[in-house]
Order: sequence, then structure tokens, then C-alpha cells
Amino acid sequence: MRQVSVRFRFTDEKIEMPKVTRKLLTRILSYFKPYWLRMFFVISSIIITSMLGLVPPVLIKNIIDKALPHKDLRLLSLFILISIGTTLLLGLLQVAQSYLSVWISKHIILNMKNQMYAQLQHMFLNFYAAAKPGEIITRMSSDIDGIEDIFNSTVVNALSSVIVLITTAIVLIMMNWKLALVGMFVLPAFIIPTRKVGKARWKIATKSQEKISELNQIIQETLSISGATLTKIFTKEQDEYKKFAQTNEEVVGLQIRESVVGRWFRMTITTFIAVGPMLIYFYGGYLFIKGEISIGSIIAFVALLGRLYLPVSQLSNIHIDVTRSLALFQRIFEYFDQKQEIVDKQDAINLERIKGKVDFEKVYFSYNKLVRVLEDISFSVNPGTMVALVGSSGAGKTTITNLIPRLYEVIKGSIKIDGKDIREVTLESLRKQVGVVMQEPYLFNDTIEANLRYGKSNATEEEIIKACKAAYIHDFIMALPENYQTIVGNRGIKLSGGEKQRVSIARVILKDPRIIILDEATSSLDSVSEMSIQKAMVPLLKNRTSFVIAHRLSTVLASDQILVIENGTVAEIGKHDELIKHDGLYKQLYDTQFKAQIKSL
Repeated sequence: MRQVSVRFRFTDEKIEMPKVTRKLLTRILSYFKPYWLRMFFVISSIIITSMLGLVPPVLIKNIIDKALPHKDLRLLSLFILISIGTTLLLGLLQVAQSYLSVWISKHIILNMKNQMYAQLQHMFLNFYAAAKPGEIITRMSSDIDGIEDIFNSTVVNALSSVIVLITTAIVLIMMNWKLALVGMFVLPAFIIPTRKVGKARWKIATKSQEKISELNQIIQETLSISGATLTKIFTKEQDEYKKFAQTNEEVVGLQIRESVVGRWFRMTITTFIAVGPMLIYFYGGYLFIKGEISIGSIIAFVALLGRLYLPVSQLSNIHIDVTRSLALFQRIFEYFDQKQEIVDKQDAINLERIKGKVDFEKVYFSYNKLVRVLEDISFSVNPGTMVALVGSSGAGKTTITNLIPRLYEVIKGSIKIDGKDIREVTLESLRKQVGVVMQEPYLFNDTIEANLRYGKSNATEEEIIKACKAAYIHDFIMALPENYQTIVGNRGIKLSGGEKQRVSIARVILKDPRIIILDEATSSLDSVSEMSIQKAMVPLLKNRTSFVIAHRLSTVLASDQILVIENGTVAEIGKHDELIKHDGLYKQLYDTQFKAQIKSL
């Protein structure tokens, strides 16, 4: 049974939290750059609303100290109308500010997801061989979605809180500096615990996201068509359910821990917010008795005190939220900073229509520095000829063919097409010249036509039909209820192996490449499908250079040249008759693998 193992990079005992550096903040804030004009309006509205928010408390002071004592109805009405008008204007500005903030944050998330997808598209195949699909999906979705609040509310709240704090503090000091000091006395209690709470949330958030990745991995593996089939065949539904339920419970537990962390800190803040006004009433009452302050000033002071405590409280929470979000930013930037090993050179040229001559010149390759896969591979293939690659499993046959379209990069030596080093040409122009028919064809969960158009997006209906007739699949498609609009299902599950293979061959015919790579497209098919595909191979391979990983003697005998691969080296090169006479490795392969197929020819 498949074992799920997740190694946390961070534990409770050993944790190294990333520092909030200027470089990191600059990188985060750089996502606002394309929207600087909208941000200007957001900041302007923050400044205006911060100033307008001071008006009602000041008006309350004037109502109590001037309008009411003098029984001036006109002045009272004026102050009330100004207060109502200010409140309405304040509300309208806050709605506009909220809309712009949401719009900016959603577009930043949109751009980050596009950036992540583009980055992942250009990653080398080694990355996908090692990465877990659940991990990729988590970083693409929940990780990026999890930082939306940073762009939506956190930055805006930080700016708003700073401006409100400064303006309110100035007004309070102007009204009465002694009372202002009393009100500000409790502010340090809002700030001191934030670092500890932020570190705790960061640690839990890191674990939570990795557990979510594990959960997504289980979903990806067990609810795919292949995974679901496997669990049913081996009756492992209950085992997989228990594993999912346990991991899901761990995720929820971590999320609950994260939500309640710092509850004592929040209780302390709430307490001081309640105690602050009492201190103002006490000391303000003392000053009133001494004749140093009016009742209206005390009431206005208490109203303004809320505007002083709220931004400090928000700034404390913002620090915690930002610290927590570092776990997500770290995971996202970790992917963004992955090196794309196979990229176009700055002066790369387009590879125009080629003849198809291929030269391997002392090529070395390894997937990692410890294990060398190919050593000193040298051979030449003339245009329009077919090369059969034979050898035992793991000898390096598929690796050689993968190097031609630069799915992997050689570490030494060169591969040339029509005399041009493939590293000197653009990847797009190179790969347009190469067609691949895999042993296990991959079809998207879409219509047959959409899968065919993957080979040529602007293909006409006549071209599609012609390609399908050449692949001996047109009649089958026309017999389907929806013809070319038939949905093939996940990975083409609604089609048989032979039908999928013929669709994939038609797709390559539509692409019309000059170089064809075949991982023995008929090796896993029934005899009827094989005969149809063998017929389709004739127009497919005609006048094209082809590399065939051969498992059948018929393919080997039809080739113009045979490469015998052993332990990552070319052991022998030649034609069938020549290699048989040498009595070398090919003769051994012939006797053990191919000879039994002679009777079936």
C-alpha cells in the first residue's frame, strides 16, 4: 500500500523564522507597482477619511460646550448637519476605498497565479519527477489565496492606522497634553506581545500549509481514475478513507490552533481598551473640578481615544498577520526562485524548416551529479531515415530521445540539427520540428477535436479529417454519437488503448514535424489496432527523420540504422544483418527478445 510521508521543514523545537527585511518588503510591495494610480486614490481617500473622522468628536465638544449651554438651536442644528454630512461623505469614501482595495488585491492574486503557472510551465522535467502534485496545487491555490488579505486589507489598514494614529494624537495633544499622556500610557501593552504571537502563528501556518499539501496529495492520488481503480481492485477504500480523515483532522486542528493563538493577548487589548476611557474620565474629572477642562472636552477626548486605540490594536494585529503570512510568502517565493535550467539563450535564433539531419557529438548527461546516465554518445542520422534504439530497460534509450527536443539539457557535448546546435535556437522553434508519440498517450478531458487541435490549433476541418484518415481513426470517430465532439474523459479513459494511440498519431500528423520520436507506439496494443497503426506509420514516417524505441523485431528490421544502448553508452551501430554477424550485444538481444517474434511475422 502507498505510504504517505511528509517531512516538515520546521518543527516546534527547531524553527528559523525568516526576517522581515527591506528586500522582502520591497518584493512584496512591488506587486502594487502596476496599480500605482489606483493606490494613489486609495491613499488619498485614507488621508481624507482620517481627517474627516476627527470632525464628529470635535463637533460633540462644541455641541456640549457651546450650543447646549447657550440654548442656541441654530448652532446645534448646524453642528448636527455638519456631523451627518461628514458621516455620509466618510461612508461613501470608505465604500470607494474598499472597492479599489479589493480590485487591486484580486488583480495582484491574478498576476501571482499567472506568474506561478508560467514559472511551473517552464520548469525542467526533473522538478515534476520529484514534486508532489498536491504540493504544486497547494502553492498554486491556497498559498496564494492565503496572502490576499495582505494586499486587500493589511497594507491599506496599516496606512490607515498610521495616519489615523498620527492625526488623532496631534488633536489630543492640542486639546490637553496631560490627558493625552494618560490616554497613551497603556499603548505599550498593545505592542510588546506581538512578536511572540506572530512567531507562533507563523510556525503553525507553516505546518498547516504542508498538511494541506499532504491532504491534496491524497486527493490527487486516490480520486484520479487510476487511483480510484487501484483502491477498488485492492479493496482499500476504508484504509484510504481513514488516512484522509486523519490528515483532514490534523489540518483542522492546526487551523483551530492558529485561530486561537494569542487569545490572551487579544483579551489584554480588549481590557485596556475598556480601561482607557475610565482613566480619562477619572483624570479628566479631576481636571474639570480644577477648572482646567470642560465636560465637552472630556467626552470628545473619550471619543477620540477609540480612534487612538483602534489603529494601535490594528497595527499589532497587522504585525501578527504579516508574520504569519511570511510562511506563505516563503513557500510562494521558493517556487518563484526555482531556477529554470532550460531556457533560450539571449541571442537564440529561430530554427526554420529543417531537413532533419541529427548529430550527437560526445554527449554526456545525468539527472543529478551523482549518477551519470549517458556517456560519450556520438552518432549521426541522415534526413528522412529511421533509427531504432534497442537495449535493456534503463539503458538510456528514452533519455537519448528526450534530449532532442531539449526536455533535458546535456551536461557535456552537443546535439546538432542540420548543423545547428540545439542550444543556439529557440525552444519553440526546435520543438515545433519534433513530434512525439508516447507509448502511453495522454489525452485531455475534452473533445476529440480539441485534443487533435493540440497538434495544430488553426487546422481546418479537412486537415483534421485527413490526419485522422491517415491514422485509421476517422471511421471510428464518425461512428460515435457526437463524432469529433465526443468527450474522451480523464486521460482518454472512454477510448481503448488503440483508439487513444491512433488519436495521438493523428495529432502528430497534424503538427507535421520533420523529426518523429516513437516510444514503440504499438507495443501494448492488440493485433488489430497494431495493424491499423502500422499502416498509419507509413505516411507519418515518410521523408521524416525518426527515432523509434523498438520492442518489436518488425520495427528493428524496417529501420535504416540500429543503435544498441548499454549502460548509457552506444555499444553498437549498424543494420540488422551487420550486427547479427558481429555476434555482440545485439545478437544477444536478438536471441533473447526478438527471435521469438519471428513466427508471428
